[in-house]
Amino acid sequence: MSASRRFEPEAHFSTAEVQEHAARFGTWIFLASEILLFSGLFALYAAYRTMYGASFDRGVREDDLAIGTTNTLILIGSSFTVALSLAEVRRGRRRFALLLLSVSILLGAVFLTLKGFEWAAHFHQGILPGRHYRPHDAALRAFGTNTFFTLYFFMTGLHALHVVGGLCVLGWFTIAIARGVYGPERYVPFECGTLYWHLVDIVWFFLWPLFYLAR
Repeated sequence: MSASRRFEPEAHFSTAEVQEHAARFGTWIFLASEILLFSGLFALYAAYRTMYGASFDRGVREDDLAIGTTNTLILIGSSFTVALSLAEVRRGRRRFALLLLSVSILLGAVFLTLKGFEWAAHFHQGILPGRHYRPHDAALRAFGTNTFFTLYFFMTGLHALHVVGGLCVLGWFTIAIARGVYGPERYVPFECGTLYWHLVDIVWFFLWPLFYLAR
């Protein structure tokens, strides 16, 4: 029997292999539902951009490209450290896995902090979503620009909530790994958790060009 099958499965699973297969399959179903959610929002963005191209272009220029790009690099780094932490768990090197997970969590927190600074700058300029949109710059007082920023706040806000959820998942696994719950004999649940974090990062790779580069 392989090293990854040495734990006792739950009572409702016949074998450890069946339990791990169910965990992976369920995770991919969940990730597919998340992809469908954001795909609908991307389609909505594309439709409105077709209608209000000039206004969307003006809106993109108001977003902070430096922060958006820095956050992209931060999430790339966090995905890398999460992947390395999974490899370390499989090797049984718990100390290195915990160190890498701590770095991932720190990077996620930095991402949220920078996003908070960017949102605060928009709020200071009167740029808020929906009916609260009162920009100080008269050039931004167009329905299309209002629509752009409403989508911006909703989509980046929804993504930020997913980042918070991902950080909670990573934090929970950090505690579990520190207690020896996961290791070379059992790591598939942690593997599923890392897949969720990778999805959060991939979604941002689509948001970044839409709200920062599409000028």
